[in-house]
Amino acid sequence: MEQNKSSLNTATLIGLAVAAAGILGGQVLEGGHIGALLQPTAAMIVLGGTFGACLVQFPLGIAIASFKAIFGAFKEPQADNKSVIREIIRIANKARKEGVISLEADAQKMSDPFLKKALMMAMDGVESKVLRDTMDLEIANIEQEFEHPIKFWTSAGGYAPTIGIIGAVLGLIHVMDNLSDPSKLGAGIAVAFVATIYGLVTANIICLPMAGKLKMQAQTLMVAKEIMLEGVIAILEGENPRLIEDKLKSYLSHKEQEEYAGAGGGSAQRKAA
Repeated sequence: MEQNKSSLNTATLIGLAVAAAGILGGQVLEGGHIGALLQPTAAMIVLGGTFGACLVQFPLGIAIASFKAIFGAFKEPQADNKSVIREIIRIANKARKEGVISLEADAQKMSDPFLKKALMMAMDGVESKVLRDTMDLEIANIEQEFEHPIKFWTSAGGYAPTIGIIGAVLGLIHVMDNLSDPSKLGAGIAVAFVATIYGLVTANIICLPMAGKLKMQAQTLMVAKEIMLEGVIAILEGENPRLIEDKLKSYLSHKEQEEYAGAGGGSAQRKAA
């Protein structure tokens, strides 16, 4: 089955660059120095406190998986729902001519485990209701796997600003402890303000946007699974490939439907069949 290559998501890269340029550029335009925003102590407080709190909330396995998942935000989703529909229509035409049992070779070549399992169940003569119930459980499990990193980064985005305030309070405590030594006041004040900035930036430019990006990608992949399931069940029930195509196209956005039609839809598969 055709899938998009794991190309870089340019929107994510551009967004981070624009955010960084806006913040640092604003600091420079106000006459400040970028170096004033580089406070290792503030970074340690905010990042350590934020992810420490997340480790309290989530098991270690989910935390590790969440850090790995963040790299997915820099890649385009691998699922191409238009290609999924074309593949379903191809095998639907073959099943209509040669029978569902003829799809065994196609099923073995499927790179997507979900579609492969659904087709194998169909060839085993499983009733459509049983197939749907079984694969719905598969979808729920896959969705839960995607949900864990989303919840992790959403929680991190909630903790970061509060930890930033804690860092600000610690900086002010340092200031109060050194009122008699003016040379140490600047460092405490810097930590106090920069920690607040770090908390807000971590939450609103990194954690929450990344959680949102992962959620959108998960939704795209879940739609692909729904298309696969509906397509296989329709094939099992012997529906006309044209009707299957019309049904599956409803999962696409209007723009995707236009692109699908512009590329010939499933006509090429119908002719080849």
